[in-house]
Amino acid sequence: DLHRITAQFPDLVRAAQSLPDDFIGDGELLAWREGRALPFAELQKRLGRTGDDFFLGGEIPVSLSFYDLLWRNGRVLLKEPLHLRRAMLANVLAGGPESLALAPIQRAETAVEIEAAFLAARHRGNEGLMAKDPNSPYTPGRRGLAWLKLKKAYATLDVVVVGVEYGHGKRRDVLSDYPYAIRDEENDNRLLTVGKAYSGLTDVEIARLTEHFLATTTEVRRRYRAVVPDTVLEIAFDSIQPITRHQIGY
Repeated sequence: DLHRITAQFPDLVRAAQSLPDDFIGDGELLAWREGRALPFAELQKRLGRTGDDFFLGGEIPVSLSFYDLLWRNGRVLLKEPLHLRRAMLANVLAGGPESLALAPIQRAETAVEIEAAFLAARHRGNEGLMAKDPNSPYTPGRRGLAWLKLKKAYATLDVVVVGVEYGHGKRRDVLSDYPYAIRDEENDNRLLTVGKAYSGLTDVEIARLTEHFLATTTEVRRRYRAVVPDTVLEIAFDSIQPITRHQIGY
């Protein structure tokens, strides 16, 4: 949400100050323990906490996993090929603290090699793979076929849409975000929210649903519209985590 969160991670600030170069890297903040990433729910426990808590780093250790380099010591690198940016990134991080890590890469040229890499990633606790063309530039917001996210859905849920919200960007004028619920069979079959869907539908489908939901709105609260629960979606997922944001608790 573009909020500055530096103060929440003093351990990473100290680690970054030990590096000799000025650089802008692209990476991901991870809760990290014993050589592997922890579920995002573990990282959320540190979000919002400030101050140099003596026990915080041991309780929820974090790592920055870098996978790209955008700028280094005054030189813009966006148009350089990925393989060159990665080589320079490895040089920047060489000899640095373990909490500032270089994300691993593996070359794969066949479907069998890709499947093996995917299964290895899942075994490490990752969601899947990012497949990248080693000659690709860094193009913010426009990946095309040069970068592909490879994931697999391991199960699906049939859920009912209980609310809708207008989207963002090109979808700001259509109802494209759908809070959804499942039935609590142990408590009078109440519908309890368990997530929000905002991808997977075509523009034509979203336009048709927008018309339907405008006609079936029962209440308007700022951006949120409660709707008649008459639309069922099949939702694919690969993990379930405890969370208080949704009524069901997951």
